[in-house]
Amino acid sequence: MTTPTWDPGQYLRHAGHRARPFADLLTRVPDLPGTPPRIADLGCGPGNVTASLAGRWPTAHITGYDNSPEMLDAAHTGHEGPTPGGGRLDFARADARTWAPEEPYDLIVCNATLQWVPGHLDRFADWTGALAPGGTFAFQVPDNVDAPQHVLMRELAAAPRWRDRLAGVLRRTDSVHTPGTYLDRLARLGCATDVWRTTYLHVLEGEDPVLDWVKGTGLRPVLTVLADDPEARDAFLAEYRDLLRAAYPRAPYGTVLPFRRLFAVAVKGA
Repeated sequence: MTTPTWDPGQYLRHAGHRARPFADLLTRVPDLPGTPPRIADLGCGPGNVTASLAGRWPTAHITGYDNSPEMLDAAHTGHEGPTPGGGRLDFARADARTWAPEEPYDLIVCNATLQWVPGHLDRFADWTGALAPGGTFAFQVPDNVDAPQHVLMRELAAAPRWRDRLAGVLRRTDSVHTPGTYLDRLARLGCATDVWRTTYLHVLEGEDPVLDWVKGTGLRPVLTVLADDPEARDAFLAEYRDLLRAAYPRAPYGTVLPFRRLFAVAVKGA
Protein backbone atom coordinates (compact mmCIF):
# COMPACT_ATOMS: atom_id res chain seq x y z
CA MET A 1 0.00 0.00 0.00
CA THR A 2 1.28 3.45 -0.96
CA THR A 3 1.38 6.13 1.71
CA PRO A 4 -0.99 8.73 0.25
CA THR A 5 -0.53 12.47 -0.05
CA TRP A 6 -3.61 14.16 1.39
CA ASP A 7 -5.59 17.13 0.15
CA PRO A 8 -7.48 18.80 3.04
CA GLY A 9 -9.67 20.83 0.69
CA GLN A 10 -10.82 17.74 -1.20
CA TYR A 11 -11.38 15.81 2.02
CA LEU A 12 -13.52 18.58 3.51
CA ARG A 13 -15.80 18.80 0.46
CA HIS A 14 -18.03 16.20 2.17
CA ALA A 15 -17.24 17.27 5.73
CA GLY A 16 -20.81 17.03 6.99
CA HIS A 17 -21.28 13.42 5.89
CA ARG A 18 -17.81 12.43 7.10
CA ALA A 19 -18.31 14.03 10.53
CA ARG A 20 -21.55 12.24 11.34
CA PRO A 21 -19.99 8.84 12.24
CA PHE A 22 -17.59 10.60 14.60
CA ALA A 23 -20.50 12.32 16.34
CA ASP A 24 -22.33 8.99 16.57
CA LEU A 25 -19.23 7.36 18.06
CA LEU A 26 -18.95 10.03 20.76
CA THR A 27 -22.51 9.41 21.93
CA ARG A 28 -21.37 6.00 23.22
CA VAL A 29 -18.30 7.31 25.06
CA PRO A 30 -19.00 7.56 28.80
CA ASP A 31 -17.94 10.36 31.13
CA LEU A 32 -14.18 10.67 31.35
CA PRO A 33 -12.30 10.29 34.63
CA GLY A 34 -9.91 13.25 34.40
CA THR A 35 -10.60 16.81 35.54
CA PRO A 36 -9.82 18.35 33.16
CA PRO A 37 -9.68 15.43 30.71
CA ARG A 38 -6.65 14.68 28.55
CA ILE A 39 -7.68 13.59 25.04
CA ALA A 40 -5.78 12.34 21.98
CA ASP A 41 -7.26 12.23 18.48
CA LEU A 42 -5.06 9.85 16.50
CA GLY A 43 -5.30 10.53 12.77
CA CYS A 44 -6.91 13.93 13.24
CA GLY A 45 -6.77 15.03 9.59
CA PRO A 46 -7.62 18.72 9.11
CA GLY A 47 -8.81 19.02 12.70
CA ASN A 48 -12.48 19.78 12.10
CA VAL A 49 -13.81 16.79 14.05
CA THR A 50 -11.03 17.13 16.64
CA ALA A 51 -12.36 20.59 17.41
CA SER A 52 -15.81 19.11 18.03
CA LEU A 53 -14.43 17.22 21.03
CA ALA A 54 -14.32 20.51 22.91
CA GLY A 55 -18.09 20.71 22.65
CA ARG A 56 -18.45 17.51 24.70
CA TRP A 57 -15.50 18.16 27.05
CA PRO A 58 -15.08 21.97 27.19
CA THR A 59 -12.17 22.05 29.66
CA ALA A 60 -10.16 19.27 28.04
CA HIS A 61 -6.63 19.50 26.73
CA ILE A 62 -7.00 17.90 23.29
CA THR A 63 -4.12 16.98 20.99
CA GLY A 64 -4.69 15.87 17.42
CA TYR A 65 -1.99 13.68 15.89
CA ASP A 66 -1.42 13.07 12.19
CA ASN A 67 1.45 12.15 9.86
CA SER A 68 0.30 14.30 6.92
CA PRO A 69 1.98 17.73 6.71
CA GLU A 70 -0.88 18.99 4.55
CA MET A 71 -3.53 17.93 7.05
CA LEU A 72 -1.58 19.30 10.01
CA ASP A 73 -1.12 22.67 8.29
CA ALA A 74 -4.89 22.90 7.88
CA ALA A 75 -5.45 21.87 11.50
CA HIS A 76 -2.92 24.35 12.91
CA THR A 77 -4.37 27.17 10.83
CA GLY A 78 -8.04 26.46 11.38
CA HIS A 79 -8.42 25.08 14.88
CA GLU A 80 -5.41 25.36 17.19
CA GLY A 81 -5.57 27.42 20.37
CA PRO A 82 -7.71 27.95 23.49
CA THR A 83 -11.24 26.55 23.40
CA PRO A 84 -14.32 28.48 24.56
CA GLY A 85 -14.75 26.33 27.67
CA GLY A 86 -11.27 26.99 28.99
CA GLY A 87 -9.54 24.01 27.43
CA ARG A 88 -6.82 23.84 24.81
CA LEU A 89 -6.54 22.33 21.34
CA ASP A 90 -3.20 21.60 19.71
CA PHE A 91 -1.78 19.38 16.99
CA ALA A 92 1.42 17.38 16.57
CA ARG A 93 3.11 15.10 14.06
CA ALA A 94 2.80 11.39 14.80
CA ASP A 95 2.36 8.16 12.88
CA ALA A 96 -0.30 5.76 14.15
CA ARG A 97 1.91 2.85 13.13
CA THR A 98 4.44 3.77 15.80
CA TRP A 99 2.79 6.29 18.15
CA ALA A 100 3.27 5.35 21.80
CA PRO A 101 1.62 7.64 24.36
CA GLU A 102 4.05 9.38 26.68
CA GLU A 103 1.42 10.34 29.26
CA PRO A 104 -1.92 8.99 30.52
CA TYR A 105 -5.01 9.84 28.49
CA ASP A 106 -8.65 9.83 29.51
CA LEU A 107 -9.73 9.31 25.91
CA ILE A 108 -7.90 8.12 22.83
CA VAL A 109 -10.13 8.43 19.79
CA CYS A 110 -9.41 7.40 16.22
CA ASN A 111 -11.70 8.42 13.37
CA ALA A 112 -11.51 6.71 9.96
CA THR A 113 -7.78 6.10 10.30
CA LEU A 114 -7.02 2.51 11.28
CA GLN A 115 -7.82 1.16 7.82
CA TRP A 116 -4.59 2.88 6.73
CA VAL A 117 -2.53 1.28 9.54
CA PRO A 118 -1.34 -2.27 8.79
CA GLY A 119 -1.11 -4.35 11.95
CA HIS A 120 -3.20 -1.89 13.97
CA LEU A 121 -4.53 -4.66 16.22
CA ASP A 122 -1.04 -4.95 17.65
CA ARG A 123 -1.09 -1.27 18.66
CA PHE A 124 -4.13 -1.64 20.92
CA ALA A 125 -2.16 -2.87 23.92
CA ASP A 126 0.02 0.25 23.97
CA TRP A 127 -2.94 2.56 23.54
CA THR A 128 -5.24 0.98 26.12
CA GLY A 129 -2.27 0.62 28.44
CA ALA A 130 -1.86 4.40 28.37
CA LEU A 131 -5.45 5.07 29.41
CA ALA A 132 -6.15 6.37 32.88
CA PRO A 133 -8.32 4.01 34.96
CA GLY A 134 -11.84 4.40 33.61
CA GLY A 135 -10.53 5.92 30.38
CA THR A 136 -11.81 5.06 26.91
CA PHE A 137 -10.36 4.02 23.56
CA ALA A 138 -12.91 4.62 20.79
CA PHE A 139 -12.65 4.31 17.02
CA GLN A 140 -14.64 4.00 13.83
CA VAL A 141 -13.47 2.71 10.46
CA PRO A 142 -15.01 2.32 7.02
CA ASP A 143 -16.15 -1.29 6.70
CA ASN A 144 -17.02 -1.26 3.02
CA VAL A 145 -14.05 -2.72 1.18
CA ASP A 146 -16.55 -4.94 -0.67
CA ALA A 147 -18.63 -1.96 -1.85
CA PRO A 148 -18.68 -1.13 -5.58
CA GLN A 149 -16.56 1.99 -5.12
CA HIS A 150 -13.67 -0.14 -3.85
CA VAL A 151 -14.24 -3.25 -5.95
CA LEU A 152 -14.28 -1.20 -9.15
CA MET A 153 -11.21 0.76 -8.08
CA ARG A 154 -9.26 -2.45 -7.45
CA GLU A 155 -10.44 -4.07 -10.68
CA LEU A 156 -9.47 -1.04 -12.73
CA ALA A 157 -6.06 -0.78 -11.04
CA ALA A 158 -5.47 -4.44 -11.94
CA ALA A 159 -6.46 -3.98 -15.61
CA PRO A 160 -3.68 -4.42 -18.20
CA ARG A 161 -3.33 -0.68 -18.80
CA TRP A 162 -2.72 0.10 -15.10
CA ARG A 163 -1.46 -2.96 -13.26
CA ASP A 164 2.26 -2.32 -13.76
CA ARG A 165 1.98 1.16 -12.25
CA LEU A 166 -0.67 0.46 -9.62
CA ALA A 167 0.11 -3.03 -8.35
CA GLY A 168 0.08 -3.02 -4.55
CA VAL A 169 -0.89 0.65 -4.36
CA LEU A 170 -4.37 0.31 -2.87
CA ARG A 171 -5.03 -0.86 0.65
CA ARG A 172 -5.65 -4.56 1.10
CA THR A 173 -9.06 -6.16 1.40
CA ASP A 174 -8.17 -7.25 4.95
CA SER A 175 -7.29 -3.73 6.12
CA VAL A 176 -10.33 -3.81 8.43
CA HIS A 177 -11.10 -6.83 10.63
CA THR A 178 -14.40 -8.38 11.65
CA PRO A 179 -16.38 -6.91 14.55
CA GLY A 180 -15.71 -10.08 16.55
CA THR A 181 -11.98 -9.74 16.07
CA TYR A 182 -11.98 -6.22 17.50
CA LEU A 183 -14.24 -7.22 20.39
CA ASP A 184 -12.04 -10.18 21.29
CA ARG A 185 -8.79 -8.23 21.14
CA LEU A 186 -10.04 -5.33 23.27
CA ALA A 187 -11.86 -7.54 25.77
CA ARG A 188 -8.71 -9.61 26.29
CA LEU A 189 -6.93 -6.36 27.15
CA GLY A 190 -9.31 -5.94 30.07
CA CYS A 191 -11.71 -3.42 28.54
CA ALA A 192 -15.48 -3.41 28.66
CA THR A 193 -16.10 -3.28 24.92
CA ASP A 194 -19.02 -2.36 22.69
CA VAL A 195 -18.72 -3.02 18.94
CA TRP A 196 -21.35 -2.34 16.29
CA ARG A 197 -21.92 -1.63 12.61
CA THR A 198 -24.02 1.01 10.88
CA THR A 199 -24.76 1.60 7.21
CA TYR A 200 -25.30 5.24 6.24
CA LEU A 201 -27.17 6.16 3.08
CA HIS A 202 -25.45 9.39 2.13
CA VAL A 203 -27.41 11.44 -0.41
CA LEU A 204 -24.74 13.31 -2.37
CA GLU A 205 -25.25 16.28 -4.64
CA GLY A 206 -23.38 17.55 -7.67
CA GLU A 207 -21.75 16.03 -10.72
CA ASP A 208 -20.10 12.63 -10.14
CA PRO A 209 -20.29 13.00 -6.36
CA VAL A 210 -19.10 9.46 -5.56
CA LEU A 211 -15.91 10.10 -7.54
CA ASP A 212 -15.57 13.41 -5.71
CA TRP A 213 -15.95 11.57 -2.40
CA VAL A 214 -13.31 8.90 -3.08
CA LYS A 215 -10.85 11.47 -4.43
CA GLY A 216 -10.65 12.68 -0.82
CA THR A 217 -10.04 9.27 0.73
CA GLY A 218 -9.79 5.81 -0.85
CA LEU A 219 -8.44 7.01 -4.19
CA ARG A 220 -5.60 9.01 -2.63
CA PRO A 221 -2.94 6.28 -3.18
CA VAL A 222 -3.70 6.19 -6.91
CA LEU A 223 -3.67 9.98 -7.18
CA THR A 224 -0.37 10.05 -5.31
CA VAL A 225 1.32 7.53 -7.63
CA LEU A 226 0.01 9.23 -10.78
CA ALA A 227 0.63 12.80 -9.57
CA ASP A 228 3.65 13.22 -11.85
CA ASP A 229 1.70 12.08 -14.92
CA PRO A 230 -1.45 14.23 -15.26
CA GLU A 231 -2.45 12.59 -18.54
CA ALA A 232 -2.46 9.12 -16.98
CA ARG A 233 -4.19 10.42 -13.86
CA ASP A 234 -6.99 11.99 -15.88
CA ALA A 235 -7.37 8.85 -18.00
CA PHE A 236 -7.71 6.68 -14.90
CA LEU A 237 -10.23 9.08 -13.39
CA ALA A 238 -12.30 9.10 -16.59
CA GLU A 239 -12.49 5.30 -16.69
CA TYR A 240 -13.28 5.07 -12.99
CA ARG A 241 -15.88 7.84 -13.27
CA ASP A 242 -17.80 5.93 -15.93
CA LEU A 243 -17.81 2.79 -13.79
CA LEU A 244 -19.09 4.71 -10.78
CA ARG A 245 -21.85 6.34 -12.80
CA ALA A 246 -23.22 2.91 -13.65
CA ALA A 247 -22.80 1.56 -10.09
CA TYR A 248 -24.30 4.62 -8.37
CA PRO A 249 -26.99 6.01 -10.69
CA ARG A 250 -28.21 9.51 -10.08
CA ALA A 251 -31.78 9.97 -8.82
CA PRO A 252 -33.86 13.17 -9.04
CA TYR A 253 -32.94 13.99 -5.43
CA GLY A 254 -29.21 13.13 -5.65
CA THR A 255 -26.88 10.14 -5.70
CA VAL A 256 -27.12 7.60 -2.89
CA LEU A 257 -23.83 6.29 -1.50
CA PRO A 258 -24.41 3.40 0.94
CA PHE A 259 -21.52 3.40 3.39
CA ARG A 260 -21.04 0.80 6.13
CA ARG A 261 -18.90 1.69 9.15
CA LEU A 262 -17.65 -0.27 12.15
CA PHE A 263 -17.48 1.27 15.63
CA ALA A 264 -15.81 0.22 18.88
CA VAL A 265 -15.78 1.76 22.36
CA ALA A 266 -13.49 0.12 24.92
CA VAL A 267 -13.49 1.32 28.55
CA LYS A 268 -10.56 0.46 30.79
CA GLY A 269 -11.40 -0.92 34.20
CA ALA A 270 -11.30 1.56 37.06
